[in-house]
Amino acid sequence: MLDTTLERIRPVVRGVVEFAGMELVHLEMRREAGGLVLRLYIDKEGGVTLDDCARVSRQVSAQLDSEDPIPGRYTLEVSSPGLDRALTSDQDFVRFAGRQVRLTTIVPLEGRRNFAGRLVGLHEATVRLVLEDGQEVGIPKDHIAKARLVADHEQVGTHLAARGRHA
Repeated sequence: MLDTTLERIRPVVRGVVEFAGMELVHLEMRREAGGLVLRLYIDKEGGVTLDDCARVSRQVSAQLDSEDPIPGRYTLEVSSPGLDRALTSDQDFVRFAGRQVRLTTIVPLEGRRNFAGRLVGLHEATVRLVLEDGQEVGIPKDHIAKARLVADHEQVGTHLAARGRHA
């Protein structure tokens, strides 16, 4: 039931987020201790602010209230994917080329499952990385269990300074 509801509301949520000039990074619906939670992660160039999250939350909430596609009560949460955001789409592996990443494969490749290095990009469904030792490897995208950006200290300071806070 959750999967069919999620697929029914995905285009509505994506439309609202894109209209607001942002990207829908991830959408999930889960039963948790406090009840049903609809969680969406949004992003934009330069990162999202608390005001961005609040604005998207109001707009998504209004749209879902008018269409009423979710039976019963639920909690809506809107958040940034964070500086260590997950990489899931082909566009992510192209967009974040040059950044440091960590990824884990489903099955061992060359005797290992964990890789860290600079993302070169995606070519013919293969993610290319330059490992810390300088070796370049290709990992089939469908063999990746999870991949995340690595937040570096300089980036964290820049991200916080853009919001008027101190690191």
